[in-house]
Amino acid sequence: MLDHGGNLQTAAKQYGIAVDNWIDLSTGINPNHYPIPDIPVECFSRLPEDNDGLLEAAQQYYQADNLLPIAGSQAAIQLLPALRKRSKVAVPDIGYAEHAYRWHKEGHEVVFYKTGDIETIINSIDVLVLINPNNPTGECYTRNQILNWHKVLKSNGGWLIVDEAFIDCEDIRSSIDLCNREGLIVLRSVGKYFGLAGLRGGFVFSEKNLLMKLQEKLGPWAISGVSRYIIKHALLDTTWQTDNKAKIEKISSQMNSILYNVTGIQPVGTHLYKTILHPDAENIHRLFAEQGLLVRLLDNKKGLRFGLPAVDQISNVNKIIDNVFSNHACFDLTNKVMSA
Repeated sequence: MLDHGGNLQTAAKQYGIAVDNWIDLSTGINPNHYPIPDIPVECFSRLPEDNDGLLEAAQQYYQADNLLPIAGSQAAIQLLPALRKRSKVAVPDIGYAEHAYRWHKEGHEVVFYKTGDIETIINSIDVLVLINPNNPTGECYTRNQILNWHKVLKSNGGWLIVDEAFIDCEDIRSSIDLCNREGLIVLRSVGKYFGLAGLRGGFVFSEKNLLMKLQEKLGPWAISGVSRYIIKHALLDTTWQTDNKAKIEKISSQMNSILYNVTGIQPVGTHLYKTILHPDAENIHRLFAEQGLLVRLLDNKKGLRFGLPAVDQISNVNKIIDNVFSNHACFDLTNKVMSA
């Protein structure tokens, strides 16, 4: 199993700090989650039903028809590799590591790419995995790039998979409207933008034949009745969505300023997380943790990803970041541009 953010219990035990005394910015999940509505008892006492309105709510929110509800985009990441014969699969060298792990685990050949490499390798691969925007770098891909790469892959029976887990705040970049095309698969999550990660909800968008195969792999009742009820309400609540985007943009701007003003390094990332690259990231991560601030150490140990704090946590986050960087002379920030 790979390491992920959100391991607060483990950090609390390791550093001897009670769970309630931490600020957890390790996941990139919206701290201002969708408010949980009153839940009918039937959601607990009956099996989940497909005709409960969730599908229609998702079609309205995403403006697409070809979709399948799943238990978070992670469920699709785990199951899609089983739907292909052995293939050559390209995944980003810096990105959500579950993609590479799951394709490799299923026996496929996995190759890693930097963005500039895609044009060079596109004719020699069967599956291209894009994370748009990329986690943790925030890098995005244009519509023309996606269309061109899909055209090449489709001509050879290949797939283009686009992981859009963090795209809700800038969904003008989404490829969902292209998903009636064979071989184009888009993954979406309600965990990040809606702040409902614990519900394990998400959607796959693709042509109907592939969705049927995936549904067969998932089996019945893939999402609990409680999760389906709450997610349906969140997808239909346009007032909350508008207000939420404004809140995220404000806190995101504040975090960007805090990190840049203290470190001198321009963060990269999205509205929901900020990443700074630093050669001593592992040591900085430890120093933050010793003060009760949990952030995500990148897998290559050369950067840190900061999720958004709640409004009442911003001041304390600023103090901890300032304290760590101001009081440790070993952090030479004279070189502002660093590469992971």
